[in-house]
Amino acid sequence: MLTTTDHSRDKAGLTYVYPVLSRRAGGLSIGINLNINNACNWRCIYCQVPDLIRGSAPAVNLDKLGHELRNFLADVVHGDFYDREEVPDEYRIIKDIAISGNGEPTTANEFDQVVNLIELILKEYGLLNSIKCVLITNGSMVNRIHVKKGLRKLANMNGEVWFKIDSATPTGIATINQIKGSNISTLKRLKASVDLCPTWIQTCVFIYKNKPPSKSETEAYINLLKATISREILIKGVLLYGVERPSLQPEVKAIKKLPESWLQELALRINELSLDVTISP
Repeated sequence: MLTTTDHSRDKAGLTYVYPVLSRRAGGLSIGINLNINNACNWRCIYCQVPDLIRGSAPAVNLDKLGHELRNFLADVVHGDFYDREEVPDEYRIIKDIAISGNGEPTTANEFDQVVNLIELILKEYGLLNSIKCVLITNGSMVNRIHVKKGLRKLANMNGEVWFKIDSATPTGIATINQIKGSNISTLKRLKASVDLCPTWIQTCVFIYKNKPPSKSETEAYINLLKATISREILIKGVLLYGVERPSLQPEVKAIKKLPESWLQELALRINELSLDVTISP
């Protein structure tokens, strides 16, 4: 039985394709997991991937991916998937294909070929442009040629990028994402993404070591959003969300859910910048 709190990648017993009842999307999200080795070039402390390791996605078996996606769509569109999985009526709609999974998907060398394959299969089922195709990414590889090709294609198939920015300070980035980073590099990568495909900023906020994000962290984040405006980096808006499921990283006991009121207050400040914002507490 599918639930909004169970995002298990092996729910359907497949290698690359997995179903998710997405509270943010409001329906069925069909996930594409390219990082079947649980490898990522970041290590976010709130990540729910088990046995996460540093690294890149392995070679993608495009034939197997295509076979799985076609069969899964057939089960959803023509079969008894919704009844078999006891999916609530309000979730019985395909909202998107989400290229996400157990690590950074753009580390896969075949990323652009994967996007091409998804486009082909959506055409076969008459779903192209009627559902979204979303890339959930940390944006670290956005300047690679294979990623640029994929994002250009994505833009032409009702696609969008959800670009992770969890902190706007070097200390926050090092703590949350376990990498070295700065606003200069973040804004450069964000602009590259925006220039290729419609892009949202996706931000996870939470209590860490019994403290909510500090005032200085929040101000730095608002200033980063102001910089996107002043530099004419035309993002679609901000997807602000809290932690719903326990982290599977060593920091799990230090991470707690923020009250919805905290997210609402930050959302009001974002709205004051004339930016759209959605909240998933």
